[in-house]
Amino acid sequence: MLETALHAHLAARGATHADDRGVLLPRQFGDAAGEYRALREGAALVDLGFRTVLHARGADRVTFLQGMLSNDVAALRPGDGCPALLLTIQGRVVADARVAATDDALLLDVDVRAREAFVEALERLIVADDVELVTPETRVALVGVEGPDAERLVGRPLAPYAHAETDVTGIAVRAVRASEVRGSGVVFHVAAERAPALWDALVARGARPCGMDALEGRRVEVGVPRVGLDMDLGTLALEVPVDEALSATKGCYLGQEVVARGTARGHVNRKLTGLLIDGPVPPGGVPLVREGKEAGRLTTVAWAFGAGAPAALGFVRREHWEPGTELRVEHGHAVTLVRVAALPLA
Repeated sequence: MLETALHAHLAARGATHADDRGVLLPRQFGDAAGEYRALREGAALVDLGFRTVLHARGADRVTFLQGMLSNDVAALRPGDGCPALLLTIQGRVVADARVAATDDALLLDVDVRAREAFVEALERLIVADDVELVTPETRVALVGVEGPDAERLVGRPLAPYAHAETDVTGIAVRAVRASEVRGSGVVFHVAAERAPALWDALVARGARPCGMDALEGRRVEVGVPRVGLDMDLGTLALEVPVDEALSATKGCYLGQEVVARGTARGHVNRKLTGLLIDGPVPPGGVPLVREGKEAGRLTTVAWAFGAGAPAALGFVRREHWEPGTELRVEHGHAVTLVRVAALPLA
């Protein structure tokens, strides 16, 4: 079980931790509803220890990754960034990444649980390229601030996915304008041993500690897919709402032909949708049924604080994905009704 750089520090400050697919993460700090309000209305402080940073170095790093990732890496100048996907040649999702360009490297922020697959897929394709994927010499921790007050804590404006080196009360950080929930957010890259001090400094500036219960609830409400839950090697990129990670103009990249063909056709056979739950809360991964036939499957299930009800993300076949369509979930001896709903749910 992986413990984040902040695990012990947050446990001593009242965090309740739980296993999140192999990573111990804080579920809440005693008031998940209040933490959710901070996400929407203030500044919510989140342990992003489920993500990690790799450095792509070497003279060919840009040209290599331009041919691998789904967004226009070659257009980035130092200080710029973008979201991107690594796909298979069949257009299926290996991992998502936030890319940040510096003078001598491309920084790749990926889910720690997808790191090995991400690196292995890229390294298999390095032939004569001068590029190396390395772990930073100093261990880096990621700390997020979500909400309308997030940028105030940086002290300077940043364009989406742009980044800058700065400090927070004397603690050196790289601030990246990014959000886990398509909101106003900042991700701080900080030396792991300084992460507890950064956390306390951000709390002193008015950020409220926030756990995964609130974060996942908001993620489901806005429909942000998580690799390993809502997208994986069985998922086509066009089946999930990741438009900002896909460049329509950059030319060839791994899986681009499949994406272009699906875009030209104008539809896919299923897509990730929002679902409101009525009845016993089912687990993720179970089938969705309509008139006795499988119509899709659930992926993430969470309490949607803004909707005041349990909700889910799930893949639904095109003939059933109109908002208002009722589907059934049969799990054990329980039967739950779910209703397709337009995103965002709240």
